[in-house]
Amino acid sequence: MEHTIHEGRNVKRFREMLNIKQESLARELGEDWNQKKVSLLEQKEKIDAPLLRQISDALKIPAEAIQNFDEELAVNIISNNFTANDNGTGFAYNYHPTFNPLDKMVELYERMLQQQKDLIEKLEKLIEAK
Repeated sequence: MEHTIHEGRNVKRFREMLNIKQESLARELGEDWNQKKVSLLEQKEKIDAPLLRQISDALKIPAEAIQNFDEELAVNIISNNFTANDNGTGFAYNYHPTFNPLDKMVELYERMLQQQKDLIEKLEKLIEAK
């Protein structure tokens, strides 16, 4: 059985991980977008490549992340890295990343901080324009 990746659901997952509301993503995508349209987009299994690129730019993540993230595979990897101890006391942690997880967290935090700064700049420009 072939497992397909639901790109719309992945957009929703990444949007939520980045703490971005549907309304905010809609604003980033353009004036013909609104919360309802983003909600419908997140229900689509496949997203056209140009739109996917636009979404990935708005979320500041690679389009490939949206196209390739497989929750089932991620859960299997995580569950396979937790094995029962022989002494029955719970689980042994058996995870050896090829990257420093702390670096990735800092990278994500810095990206989120930059998004906030960009948003503040936009708001200041709007206020100045009035």
